[in-house]
Amino acid sequence: MQIKKTLAQVAPYAPGRPIDEIKRQFGLSEVVKLASNENPLGASPKALAAAGKAMQDVFMYPDPNAYSLRQALASHLNLQPENFIFGTGSDGLIELVCKTFLAEGDESIMPDPSFSLYELNVLANGATPVKVALDENMQYNPEMLLSAITSKTKVIWLCNPNNPTGGMYTEKEQLAFFEKVPENVLVVVDEAYYEYAAGNTDYPNSLALLKDRNNILILRTFSKIYGLAGLRVGYGIGDNHLLAELEKARPPFNVCSPALAAAEAALEDEDFLNRSLKANEEGKKYLEEAFTEMGLPFVKTSTNFIAVDTKKDAKTVYEALLTKGYIVKGGHVLGMPGYLRVTIGTLEECKGFVKALSSILQTL
Repeated sequence: MQIKKTLAQVAPYAPGRPIDEIKRQFGLSEVVKLASNENPLGASPKALAAAGKAMQDVFMYPDPNAYSLRQALASHLNLQPENFIFGTGSDGLIELVCKTFLAEGDESIMPDPSFSLYELNVLANGATPVKVALDENMQYNPEMLLSAITSKTKVIWLCNPNNPTGGMYTEKEQLAFFEKVPENVLVVVDEAYYEYAAGNTDYPNSLALLKDRNNILILRTFSKIYGLAGLRVGYGIGDNHLLAELEKARPPFNVCSPALAAAEAALEDEDFLNRSLKANEEGKKYLEEAFTEMGLPFVKTSTNFIAVDTKKDAKTVYEALLTKGYIVKGGHVLGMPGYLRVTIGTLEECKGFVKALSSILQTL
């Protein structure tokens, strides 16, 4: 058998390890997962109820056009229903963009470090990833991104707030950037953590760009603050002509009925959203104060995770934390040597993590 040449250079995505696997490996009864930026409060009870009800009809194919969720999002964001496309999380839409717009000989620009699935999908479609390093403060360098544009550039990826650093660019920076981007280059703005950052007065209003531009695709997801990571539902927002091209490559029935129902119910549960934001702020405040007291530098975050510099070998610290029942994301797989990316859990989980980390660092 011969696989595609473009896949030969692709390394599989490295997800956070499952809780049950760590329990078995280390003989632990309790394990806390702070690796995949999931909502520690779980999912909205209304979303769970809606998913359960939808299970009664799983013998039938789901609505291929996601009509009900499409209408709900259009009302929620004051847009038109044709401004949306749906996928299996943001991941499925990232894959869809690359299948639609990239081929051998093309280039695709992305910050470094950023979400690894950009590079993976670019490579899988035969294009060349062009990585532009973040500045010394782990923040975007818009001018460097612009200077990387060539006649071969087809897609630019902007993750805002950025994963795995947690930093964000501002409204002023966004407007200046888009003024200089050629109209024939697609800019994908990945806002997976939008709900966590939207309260920041400097956070950009990317939806406003849709009025004058057809070369922007905004990605959002129900996997993070809405707590539906296991159901895989995300959506893209863009010009209807752009989305029509993406629809040509979208698999039919790609989002299951329980996921569509749960997403719509989650969107309407503002109480759960507010409780999630409050819990995140509480955990973030505790971790930032703890890291400061421990003398550990960290990136100021606008998300539900925080990147902290342990000043040690990241893989060593990561593996030591596993033995104590804490799963985080090690910087050795994120392009951030020495760093850990830690999901902001409940206050109790954050306190336990800090205690475990402090104990480990004292022995290294």
